[in-house]
Amino acid sequence: MMKRQTILMLVVLAGSLWRVAAQPAPTTEHRLSAAQAVELALKQRTEILNAQLDLKNQVAYNREITGAAHPQANGTFGVQKFFNIPVTVLPDFISPSVYGVLTREQVQAGNGQPIKAPDSYSTFPARFGVPWQASLGFSVQQLLFQPDVFVGLKARKSALELYQNQVKIQVDSVKSNVYRSYYGVLIAQKGLGFARESEVRLKKLYADQEQLFKQGFIERLDLDKTKVSLNNLTTTVFQLQNLVDLSYAGLKFALAIPQQHQLVLTDSLSMSMITKDVFALQNDFKYENRSEVQTLQSSAQLLNLQVQRYKLNAYPTVAAGWNFGTVAQRNSFNFFNTRESWFFNNAVGLNITMPLYDGGQRRQRIQQAMYAAEKNANTISQVKQVIDLEIVLARTQLTNAISAINVQEDNKALAEKVYETTKIKYEKGLGSSFEVLQSETSLQESLNNYYQALYNAVIARIGYSRALGKL
Repeated sequence: MMKRQTILMLVVLAGSLWRVAAQPAPTTEHRLSAAQAVELALKQRTEILNAQLDLKNQVAYNREITGAAHPQANGTFGVQKFFNIPVTVLPDFISPSVYGVLTREQVQAGNGQPIKAPDSYSTFPARFGVPWQASLGFSVQQLLFQPDVFVGLKARKSALELYQNQVKIQVDSVKSNVYRSYYGVLIAQKGLGFARESEVRLKKLYADQEQLFKQGFIERLDLDKTKVSLNNLTTTVFQLQNLVDLSYAGLKFALAIPQQHQLVLTDSLSMSMITKDVFALQNDFKYENRSEVQTLQSSAQLLNLQVQRYKLNAYPTVAAGWNFGTVAQRNSFNFFNTRESWFFNNAVGLNITMPLYDGGQRRQRIQQAMYAAEKNANTISQVKQVIDLEIVLARTQLTNAISAINVQEDNKALAEKVYETTKIKYEKGLGSSFEVLQSETSLQESLNNYYQALYNAVIARIGYSRALGKL
């Protein structure tokens, strides 16, 4: 009995685990307006994250440069055991003294001749020192002036601004891509919605015509024409659904979220978002609003500092230092014997290194840095011309897009009126099915054209704002 109960419990447990495993994992859903989508992308896009890391890296490098201007302290400790004490070869300093005395006293050799000093003397090896030596030291150095560090301290702010502007460039690019993708999804959904509405209308028309055909009021040809249009529209709905799916996939990529996540877009396309204060954007325009110009201006400051750095390389490097140390020498390892002495040294100093001649290298470096600065100035002028052209083109495109919306809005209202009139005439037997199909196609086309014009105007507004540096 116990064995049967155990088997039953295992079967029940296995079934529970299988049901849990079979349940689909919860899906993350994002309900986003266009502004919220941009905010999400700015937190997750790789190019933004990398640009921010570059900025943090520059902050760390600035602190490194600052640290070079602070006092530098070092401590040292060393122990040495000489298995063979180093040998020093010494000249024979004894023999010259002996021969000097003998010559001065006119001492004679055994043959009765005066003793003379030899023309040269030999050398002899000598060992100085003890097997064990230890040293302990502490040093402090303060850099008083060095061109590289001096200019590096001045360049910290400009370098930081350079990377901040590069972050802004990436932010503008991500914003533009997200807005385009976001509204691209909306226009694709609108197109799909119009196609489905047309499909519903054609299905109803086909059902009505079937009844009329059965009653002998219309020909088989009218029914077949409607069926052909309905089949074509069904294919269009399928294609538009795929387009919507692809648009959502593109938006998820622009937001840097997994494709498995679900998106719900809360904004809609409207005229107000396009025309609100649109032509007042240019009132306070400055080239410095564009991150590209700010980046080039920061580069110009750094290049001018580079010229200054090479010029300052002609000046000396000045550093002050303090060294304190102690040395012990022993015949055995007994450095902690308090009866033995440690010998101390203590010194302060000033070190000046003066460049004298480098073969003209410094002068050529200055020339190269000046050419780079001039080239950057030319690039700034060219970029300003490009910005002027971008603003003119973007403003023209936006003006044309707004005009197109007005035209397409009138066309949409007219197509809706024509369709309703044609349908009423057909239902009263005063029109043909061909006229209904034709007016239906015109209505769908006018709706698609209207929202496509609205989307084009949104994209033109985004381009105009970006050209002005106010995206």
